[in-house]
Amino acid sequence: MLQRGIAFSLLIASAVAQKPATFDATWRDVAADYRELVESQQIVGSSLAFFHGTERLAFEMIGFADLDSERRVDEDTIYHWASITKTFTGIAIMQLRDRGKLTLDEPIVRYLPELRAVHDPKGWLDKVTLRHLMTHTSGFRGRTWPWGGEDWHPHEPTEWSQLVAMLPYSKIAFEPGSKNSYSNPGIIFLGRVIEILSGDDYEVYVQKNLFAPLGMTRAYFDYTPYHLLADRSNNYSIVRGEPVAGGLDFDTGITVSNGGLNAPIPDMLRYLRFLVGSLEGESAKSVLSAESLAEMRRPFLLTDGSESGMGLTWFLPGGSGVPIVGHTGGQKSFSSFVYVDPTTRCGCVAAFNTTGGRGKGSAFGRTRQRLFDEVFPLFRPATKPAHGK
Repeated sequence: MLQRGIAFSLLIASAVAQKPATFDATWRDVAADYRELVESQQIVGSSLAFFHGTERLAFEMIGFADLDSERRVDEDTIYHWASITKTFTGIAIMQLRDRGKLTLDEPIVRYLPELRAVHDPKGWLDKVTLRHLMTHTSGFRGRTWPWGGEDWHPHEPTEWSQLVAMLPYSKIAFEPGSKNSYSNPGIIFLGRVIEILSGDDYEVYVQKNLFAPLGMTRAYFDYTPYHLLADRSNNYSIVRGEPVAGGLDFDTGITVSNGGLNAPIPDMLRYLRFLVGSLEGESAKSVLSAESLAEMRRPFLLTDGSESGMGLTWFLPGGSGVPIVGHTGGQKSFSSFVYVDPTTRCGCVAAFNTTGGRGKGSAFGRTRQRLFDEVFPLFRPATKPAHGK
């Protein structure tokens, strides 16, 4: 019995996350560059964090959550995560799949017959499956609100009926499964399926089946609860060299499943730890099996035999040869990214509350690339650069 206990203790000890000896020095350099970029590019406020296993190794906070009140960014600051919401939608679909409510290769029109109104001269609509929507290979358009011009128009459609009214002005642009083309409406269609099959509003379903079991107690959709308003970040555009506030809150309407999430960094770290299997507790394990999470990370095979740059709602930055998976977000003047390496159980999260570019020289782009090239490889047995998108 004693030997068995010793063996078990050694097994636990070997599983404890070990921080590489070079991490602190590497992080100091990356963080200093990140801070310099944030300040030089007039980003009002930003946060950046990295974890390994159950341990948060770094958390950078810089600038202001709100300029008028001189409220600085802190650990409780709540950011808007925009399209990163899509990954929660994907997990919800997988939950329903695993509970026998749907299959991924069923036509979407089986659940949403309203889509019959889409212009479909080549008869491709019946080929569009839930899997195509999850991998952005469906052929649906990219934007949710197709109007343009300088006149005011709503930020997003607020009701399902408004999106349905636009369907006759939409078309299937290519044969489903033949290539990637990012589609916001495609994810909204999945959100609608979640509501139909569960009987809950999308927000209620995610609160009950993801936020609650993962312990994301300060995550929510759209308008901020009164008790969290003191932590909500504003968002800013730079106009003639000066930051202009966009307002604390906005309603993403029917597009909530596509981009309505708000949460502080610690809640997002809980989510990322769940994704790599290091979030403790039986309730977290009940959200989705490790096998289904792994399935979401596999590249989709296009009809020409090539691999797409998407798994099931996840970006695959380096293809199947690089274990990093993640997603980006951008809405109003917020931008963000999350990435994890499930093989080493580490990951990162970053948020910016000011409009900025995503190119190689931007705070967003350069920080992300340095994480790919310099920080993530520290945790792998064989270090090699990982180039991402």
